[in-house]
Amino acid sequence: MKMRPNPTLKKIAEQLNVSISTVSRALKDHPDISAETKRKINELAALIEYDPNPYAVNLRTHNNKEFAIVVPSLSNFFYHSFISSIEEDARRYGYSVFIYRSSNDPQIELEILKSCRLKRVSGVFISITTETKDIAPFLKMDEYGIPVIFFDKVPAYELCNKICVADEHAASLAASAILKKGIKDVLGIFGDQNMSITQVRYHTFNQVLAEGNQGIQLQTVNACSADEAEQIVLTALADFKGRYLAIFCMSDEILAGVMKAVQRKGLKFPQDIGIICISDGMIPKLFYPEITYAETSGFKLGKLALSRMMRCIAGSSFAQTIIDESRLIEGGSM
Repeated sequence: MKMRPNPTLKKIAEQLNVSISTVSRALKDHPDISAETKRKINELAALIEYDPNPYAVNLRTHNNKEFAIVVPSLSNFFYHSFISSIEEDARRYGYSVFIYRSSNDPQIELEILKSCRLKRVSGVFISITTETKDIAPFLKMDEYGIPVIFFDKVPAYELCNKICVADEHAASLAASAILKKGIKDVLGIFGDQNMSITQVRYHTFNQVLAEGNQGIQLQTVNACSADEAEQIVLTALADFKGRYLAIFCMSDEILAGVMKAVQRKGLKFPQDIGIICISDGMIPKLFYPEITYAETSGFKLGKLALSRMMRCIAGSSFAQTIIDESRLIEGGSM
């Protein structure tokens, strides 16, 4: 029997001269349908490779057992760690995970959000772009029964579910470690100054050093990429020639650029220069001695985010901000 492409319930019903509802119930093994009718329908469905339309199923059930994770990029190990954590736990609950990359573009972000709504995903985890100002579209997802959990890069708006690393605590740990070493010259390299995460880490790091009152000479700059961080360090090393300098890196991306500059200059740490950062932990462990860092774990954040998502799906309606505390991991870089 030769059938046209895209087989449907209607085509199966026409071939066997039964109603569409009979076909539908037979494929669901409904007890009201005779065993012989079920056999014929299932055999024909298999022969023509019929598959239920997932969008139609989603429209009926309002739940496709899929989570969407939206990140600005996939070059960040923190996000890989977060995604791995979500996938691991989601699978135990019978959910699958789709990854979307917004390329740090608010328009692409909105298109992804629309796609998630049309697919009737069960929930969305999102780290917003640096340019995202209006979060009304995200809040509107609740009207469709789709919970949204913001993580890492989150909006300032209070009445939404946010899972955050302890940015203040991490920056404070890093600054306190520098004070403890008695280092006088410090270069702090921070990320995009428009990001709330940068602003929080910058303010806390500066405040702790100032309150330490040890006559520290602090210079702060912003870098939006590893390449920018590398060039900043290469320039700064000429200015600090002959003086011991400690470099604070706000993120793994900045750390990668800093370490490239340090290696290009043939400097050794902690003898020639000190390095400390805020990190998920992977990049600091690639070096010897290992880099001292204030830990912000993407994996732990994923655990917290998935737990919050399952509570939302179960009916929890209040907004909650959960913060994962940081800890200082001592290496030998300072």
